[in-house]
Amino acid sequence: MNKKKHLRTGIWFLLTFLLWTALIRCVDVQAVGPNGTKVGFSAFNLWFHHLTGVHMTIYTITDWLGLVPIVICFCFGAAGVIQMVRRRSLLRVDPDIILLGLYYILVILAYLVFEMVPINYRPILIDGALEASYPSSTTLLVLSVMPTLKFQIDRRTDKSLVRNVTGIFVIAFSAFMVIGRLIAGVHWATDIIGAVFLSTGLFLLYRYAVDAADRRWEAADGIQ
Repeated sequence: MNKKKHLRTGIWFLLTFLLWTALIRCVDVQAVGPNGTKVGFSAFNLWFHHLTGVHMTIYTITDWLGLVPIVICFCFGAAGVIQMVRRRSLLRVDPDIILLGLYYILVILAYLVFEMVPINYRPILIDGALEASYPSSTTLLVLSVMPTLKFQIDRRTDKSLVRNVTGIFVIAFSAFMVIGRLIAGVHWATDIIGAVFLSTGLFLLYRYAVDAADRRWEAADGIQ
């Protein structure tokens, strides 16, 4: 995918996410959730929920494994701090690391927005309480952070073994987490789909921003 396609495809995914969110609010909305909460695409969501059932063990496992992308975020944050200290300036930190920090902040903000403005509530009560469910926060976190691990490793090492192992880990872990959340029964299927759209769009915009920063850096080097 070339640089401009990253931008176009990222915008397309974000627009698709917005459209998907709007459709959830108006298509087949029925009070079929816990405590009579309303759910969009209710027939599809109920069918899928009954198909998978509820598996709290899988929910707990994927919940704890959600710490993995958080640790990755902290590792990249620590790398940025180390660069800043050694180079004695925030402006001398690698641009892709600075952009990565801004990207992670944007992901957090997206999560907070949908926590404050719930679109869907979970299909089950968690500890007896309703919780916002759209988009799936764990899916959003995993699919936003794990691709950045692969991207950064590819940028920073030429060792094919390291690249391949990282790629396999990222794909396997992401697939396990998304499928795990789907079959755990703690989200409506549409919540998972929405998280896929949003995380993909945000990551592709991050890729475009890094590509743009690289071009500016190369241009500046050429002038010098």
